[in-house]
Amino acid sequence: MLQLDELRLELESLTGRIADLGDAIGLEKRKQEVAALEEQAMAPDFWDDMEQAQKVMQKTQQHKRVIEQFEGLRTAHEDALTMVEIAEDEQDDSMVAEIKEALDAVKADLETQNLATLLSGEYDAKNAILTFHAGAGGTEAQDWAQMLYRMYTRWAERHDFSYEVLDYLDGEEAGIKSASLLIKGMNAYGYLKGESGVHRLVRISPFDASGRRHTSFAALEVMPEIDDEITVEIRDEDLRVDTYRSGGAGGQHVNKTESAVRITHLPTGVVVACQNERSQMQNRAVAMKMLRSKLVEIKERENLERIEDIKGEQMQNGWGSQIRSYVFMPYTLAKDHRTGFENGNIQAVMDGEIDGFITAYLKAASKGEL
Repeated sequence: MLQLDELRLELESLTGRIADLGDAIGLEKRKQEVAALEEQAMAPDFWDDMEQAQKVMQKTQQHKRVIEQFEGLRTAHEDALTMVEIAEDEQDDSMVAEIKEALDAVKADLETQNLATLLSGEYDAKNAILTFHAGAGGTEAQDWAQMLYRMYTRWAERHDFSYEVLDYLDGEEAGIKSASLLIKGMNAYGYLKGESGVHRLVRISPFDASGRRHTSFAALEVMPEIDDEITVEIRDEDLRVDTYRSGGAGGQHVNKTESAVRITHLPTGVVVACQNERSQMQNRAVAMKMLRSKLVEIKERENLERIEDIKGEQMQNGWGSQIRSYVFMPYTLAKDHRTGFENGNIQAVMDGEIDGFITAYLKAASKGEL
């Protein structure tokens, strides 16, 4: 029965933390907001303005999702406590394993929801666009870029996020020269925004017959997917649009027409590309959305008043400013140079187990330590 006592005490210790979470998310205020929005949706002329109606419905669903997640956590906590009471009343130790599993699930969910409270940025709730660039070093760097690409798709799958390939340029012998992904899910950008930067790999190269150790670099850009509701003034004369044949492992199809689109924003040097849609017009529309997203992300990150204030030199990748190192030899370790967080299980990290890095970054950022 000692195990049951310990489990009960640990579950009871979570009661206050769950209540604090309810306050942090503004539970009652959200419920009032949902009621007001649903009343607004009942108006006879609600759907006359389709765009505004969709915004209201989206906001309602976001509030409901947060409320449902919290109430699901609270219910799971109460159910686990009830299981303890039943086991104690019946003096049944056979339920210990089930209760411990329920406790672990409650703790994990509480940590996840607490982390979400740190995502208060204007664009944190939005989808994320990830763009990978292989650094200097040819095949070795291109293989590393593809390894990072795989790591983030595995992370997305772990969180039940979906992803869509926007652009994919194969490497000359292996890997990728560049690629862009759209990761769709609540708070995708908020979670991943701290992953933007240069990632460094140290390993024995599988492409070196002499078995020498190599250091490779790849850069990752992370930006929010910006809705059409956010206006970004982009002049046609500031754009250079190039078309080319789509293809490669990331494309849904390979065709003989020049449907892929690359857009260069001349004042800033920002380059975006899309090849995954079936027509040049669709690819251009997606590329323009990517360009708007990138310009807004830079504006916010640099604390600029206007898009026009962005300078071209700020757009270049800084290969000397790596945010994280991944070492395969002579030891195994992934270490973030900003927060000091590290994980010695390098294979788990490459399989998408990067929540520790994300959590450490968000906590440090919320305390103004970065």
